[in-house]
Amino acid sequence: MSPMPAATRPYHHGDLRSALLATAERTLRERGVAELSLRELAREIGVSHAAPGRHFKDKQALLNALALSGYERLAQALNTADDPELPLESRLTGLARAYLQFSIDNAALLELMYARKHEPDAAEQMAAGVDRTIGALARVLADAQQRGEIIEADPEHLTLFTGAALHGLASMTAACMLTPEAALDGVDELVHHMLHGLKPR
Repeated sequence: MSPMPAATRPYHHGDLRSALLATAERTLRERGVAELSLRELAREIGVSHAAPGRHFKDKQALLNALALSGYERLAQALNTADDPELPLESRLTGLARAYLQFSIDNAALLELMYARKHEPDAAEQMAAGVDRTIGALARVLADAQQRGEIIEADPEHLTLFTGAALHGLASMTAACMLTPEAALDGVDELVHHMLHGLKPR
């Protein structure tokens, strides 16, 4: 069915903001960030070209909202995967697997979350989003330190280096240096080496 002519498209939509974000994420995944346009999104959804302006003042505001949505979903995935009752290695492996699965399923969105420049007005929200996702990892490492299972080093540094290793695996997968299957199969070994090192024992 062809879209309605612009003059006859309704201005209102039941949940326009959610529809815009969902359509924008599909466009991001299928065609890339350069193809995102508020006017084109309005045409796809079937509303007037002015309607998206009620929710997003410009494309950058839309990108910010997409990134924040990604942080919320990633934080939820990590929190769901975390089981404090598990031994450290299994607990950390569960988090790593959840992070990697999210990155595989949402590669373009993850790149937007970490690589895009966001307007100053959104900087605080972005920082909070990062904190929510990093928080799951930091919590596991802090618990392990309290139990004497890992070294007594700066918790922020440990979280940074551990997160960098996980994100590196995700980035290699996104760049097709690893297949998703190979990356997921390698999570257990990656976590094991992070915890125990590479020296012979």
